[in-house]
Amino acid sequence: MSMESGALPDTGSPESSSDFAFAFNDVNFSDRVLRIEILPDSPGSKPDPDDTLADWARNRKRRRDDQLSNADERTEQREEQILNCNMPDLEDGVTYENQEEEAVAMVEESPVGAETTVNQSGHEAAQGSEASSSMDYSEVQVKTIHISSPILAAKSPFFYKLFSNGMRESEQRHVTLRIQASEEAALMDLLNFMYSNTLPRTTPTALLDVLMAADKFEVASCMRYCSRLLRNLPMTCESALLYLDLPSTVLMADTVQPLTDAAKQFLAARFKDISKFQEEVLNLPLAGIEAVLFSDDLQVASEDAVYDFVLKWARMHYPKLEERREILSTRLLRFVRFPCMTCRKLKKVLTCSDIDPELASKVVLDALFFKAEAPYRQRSLVAEEANASFRRFVERAYKYRPVKVVEFESPRQQCIVYLDLRREECAQLFPAGRVYSQAFHLGGQGFFLSGHCNMDQQSSFHCFGLFLGMQEKGSVAFTVDYEFASRTKPSEDFVSKYKGNYTFTGGKAVGYRNLFGVPWTAFIADDSPYFINGILHLRAELTIKK
Repeated sequence: MSMESGALPDTGSPESSSDFAFAFNDVNFSDRVLRIEILPDSPGSKPDPDDTLADWARNRKRRRDDQLSNADERTEQREEQILNCNMPDLEDGVTYENQEEEAVAMVEESPVGAETTVNQSGHEAAQGSEASSSMDYSEVQVKTIHISSPILAAKSPFFYKLFSNGMRESEQRHVTLRIQASEEAALMDLLNFMYSNTLPRTTPTALLDVLMAADKFEVASCMRYCSRLLRNLPMTCESALLYLDLPSTVLMADTVQPLTDAAKQFLAARFKDISKFQEEVLNLPLAGIEAVLFSDDLQVASEDAVYDFVLKWARMHYPKLEERREILSTRLLRFVRFPCMTCRKLKKVLTCSDIDPELASKVVLDALFFKAEAPYRQRSLVAEEANASFRRFVERAYKYRPVKVVEFESPRQQCIVYLDLRREECAQLFPAGRVYSQAFHLGGQGFFLSGHCNMDQQSSFHCFGLFLGMQEKGSVAFTVDYEFASRTKPSEDFVSKYKGNYTFTGGKAVGYRNLFGVPWTAFIADDSPYFINGILHLRAELTIKK
């Protein structure tokens, strides 16, 4: 029985409701014989049904290392053979070695009516079949299974190509696959799935084994099925990191994307407060730290802190400067949102020896150009990034809210500071919360703004207050004239709300407990005149008094 070359195999569409389990390994419903040669694994690498995910990961790494080592040995042996003797003639029974990411199949010709049997020692007793001289049958186990080529070809491009390109005559009924002993159970489960659309074993380790086999033999529907079952299991840090460390061919498959997305979201939520879990996050592997840094909900003091953390992680995991520069430039710096950093920290980026100077100049210039854009243009750039792979302009859930600062040196030292707060942020302040701005500088001293929900001292109701504070630096006293303003409907212009002057010393703050002179309910209401498109626009003007 042959398939028409124009027919298309399953590429991963939803599983069919057809159940052909009754036909599996049944000679009455089969047109081919699948011969599975099972090569022995190194001791301790065969999966155990009771293995934990950590055991599965260790065994997979051991098998991968052993295969690479064996491949190197075979390469050396072949090179010695070429050097010491003439090139041998190719034999009909040439042996192909199987690598982890590559499936190997061989088509064997047999006369019509010939039966192929395999004894316990692995020796083939078939008429018209010549064994490879390089095969050590004392170590190889062989299984034969009756299969239906249309069923397998419909599920797998691998088998479709094998049956449509490899079979020239109907008499050529035998196909040979070579696998490692550690892959045997997963392959049998996979073949069962191709007939029944179900799996007999659904433990995490068994599903991962089948997922790897489905990737090797291109059974997209099974990859989707395993991915969905794994995604429905309770996620842990261990499992999330394991899913992100699967082979690249698996990670790139669309069918596995929902699983890796769920793993990234779990890690991002688990470690969103970096300061609280600093040691754990520092010990995460590369895939884990990337998942954490990608999140918009990362709770950090500022983007400056994100940049500092990335450098600290890179220096810890890549002590060699050349390797560290490579991993920063190709993998990690794309997660740092340089336009959200302060200008003072951007200056330090330019002189950081861990970053390639050309790359440092590029990211700093991009950040400064964004800061110089008009507000409407900045909002447009942020909106364009809604579905981007990497976000440069979107602000995270910073503990210290970003500010925009305009500085003047003459005729007097002066700065104008703009602070925007979302309605949701302000609502979360009730009944006694505070939100702080990033630091900004005037006259060499650091200042900050803070928004409060507090009680009005005279009327005993909650209200919104705004304060100006000086960081605890030095003992110099500053006398500052200051003015607070807010954009207000309907004009949407800045309207002055409070003026004053104050002599600052380190750690002191001054402001107004009820900036708008209204209760909290009126300030936060849907028809509040102080929120424009859900944003409270505040402005503080500071001038050093001579």
